[in-house]
Amino acid sequence: MSGFDIVMVIAIILFARLGMRLVTGYIKMKKEQKEDAHEDS
Repeated sequence: MSGFDIVMVIAIILFARLGMRLVTGYIKMKKEQKEDAHEDS
């Protein structure tokens, strides 16, 4: 059971890192889009 727990912890950490990367990338994209909109107007 301890081996399975270790695998679960590693999977959760990898998933969390991937989620954070997606969130930060999404926020960056939205910020860039807002800046572009301001420049157009």
